[in-house]
Amino acid sequence: MAVFGGTCAGPDRMIGAPALAARGALRAGAGVARVYAPAPILESVIALCPSATGFALSTDENGDITPTGAAQALDLAADTCRGLVIGPGIGAGDGVRALVLRAVQRDDVPVVIDADGLNALAEIPDLFRDFRARAVLTPHPGEFRRLAQTFRIGLDPADAAQRPEAASALAQRLGCIVVLKGAGTVVSNGLESWVCARGHPCMATAGSGDVLAGMIGALAAAYAHRESAPLRLFDVARLAVEAHALAGERWANTTGASGGMLAAELADAVPTAIESLRG
Repeated sequence: MAVFGGTCAGPDRMIGAPALAARGALRAGAGVARVYAPAPILESVIALCPSATGFALSTDENGDITPTGAAQALDLAADTCRGLVIGPGIGAGDGVRALVLRAVQRDDVPVVIDADGLNALAEIPDLFRDFRARAVLTPHPGEFRRLAQTFRIGLDPADAAQRPEAASALAQRLGCIVVLKGAGTVVSNGLESWVCARGHPCMATAGSGDVLAGMIGALAAAYAHRESAPLRLFDVARLAVEAHALAGERWANTTGASGGMLAAELADAVPTAIESLRG
């Protein structure tokens, strides 16, 4: 499984997000996690998740990912990996848009679009014409609003009564799975919608969404390609969301704390959560 993320453009460096996504993928059962990150920060990302393998993305003099290098790296990953996660902490720019567009044009590998990858999607108004991927989009309400503006969806992703319909509308528009994050995370394929009843306030911590993106990517890579009784991508996303929520609940129950959980601790609680749901 491959994770594309991280940025070194501008004054801030984002190195934690792709590392957490890779950790989430490994904890969800991925045998290998490859992290594609900008060359100047790749070693720092791998230092945070040494079980992952690093691949450098070429950058220009400003630290921005180059469009040509991004597209070539995406094709390499799609040809050699069974699942892709695009976006954790990856920033913005022409290279990011090229990467995201290339990813959604591939129909041979499941792809999870998260965080900055979603913001890049919102900048491509005619995206639906090229959208062929077996994709899972994982917006929080703010990211959903940007996408909704681009695709003319007039529903409030923060209103509990409208959330299922909002997720369904975006799923229908692009022909994908939508995981609308927040209290009562909604998973929709445009025809069916499911609302997660689990979770805990401690999960509102930085990096929690990165862990979830990695989990979805790993489970999609495992189950979507399984020869015996493969799961639908909709059901894969549901399993990941529920296991993610259960892991948060168990951390809170074990520690007795209402907050203070680190995203890495959430990831480390994932294996037993998945096993209990499988049972």
